[in-house]
Amino acid sequence: MDIFIAEFIGTLILILLGDGVVAGVLLRSSKAENAGWVVITLAWGLAVAIAVYAVGRISGAHINPAVTIGFAATGFAGFSWALVPIYLLGQFLGAFVGAVLVWLQYLPHWKETEDPELKLGVFSTGPAIRNYVANFIAEFIGTAVLVFGVMAIVTTLSETGVGDPSLAVAFGTAVGPLLVGLLVVVIGMSLGGPTGYAINPARDLGPRIAHAILPISGKGGSDWGYSWIPVVAPIVGGIVGALLFQITIAP
Repeated sequence: MDIFIAEFIGTLILILLGDGVVAGVLLRSSKAENAGWVVITLAWGLAVAIAVYAVGRISGAHINPAVTIGFAATGFAGFSWALVPIYLLGQFLGAFVGAVLVWLQYLPHWKETEDPELKLGVFSTGPAIRNYVANFIAEFIGTAVLVFGVMAIVTTLSETGVGDPSLAVAFGTAVGPLLVGLLVVVIGMSLGGPTGYAINPARDLGPRIAHAILPISGKGGSDWGYSWIPVVAPIVGGIVGALLFQITIAP
């Protein structure tokens, strides 16, 4: 139960702050309107960092099914397939509730915003150019880099103790979440342009379901035809990224 609650809260924080910045930038009459891509990518990275700081000591703060499944596929840090269902349940529910909170936070702004695509863009990702093969590849590469990078950060920090494991744990707890957040920032800035970089099935599907259910004024459709890409491609990319790390870099 502790793991479920941790992943639920961590993913909720991620979506509340991450989708929150997108809402601030996209929705009409927000004080952050048109703040731009750099603001979005920086805030998403910080959202990841805060979420990991909040629950990392309890569950490891996967807050992403692609990370969880990638870890399980390779047994990274002793992670077991038996834990996957409880992690995923917490992540998807946390993402849904986080999206509902974003809707409440910006409640007057939905009616002010005429474009239904902007409203959907607050909740879920979409391609700049709709080409399912290219979109799949973009999400695959971005998530492979994410999982590879997370494994590299965790492994490197675990070796900083130099004979003193307690020092390694303390240093990793203090610095690790920030490094993972910076990893997400650079993925967003460098690789996020084609699809909006879901790189996280829960981050996209949970809020997309919220968009479909919530009484959002003039919201339009939830683009279910595209919705499988930010779910399937990150899972495949996460597994491949984890395998590449284990094959090429892991000690």
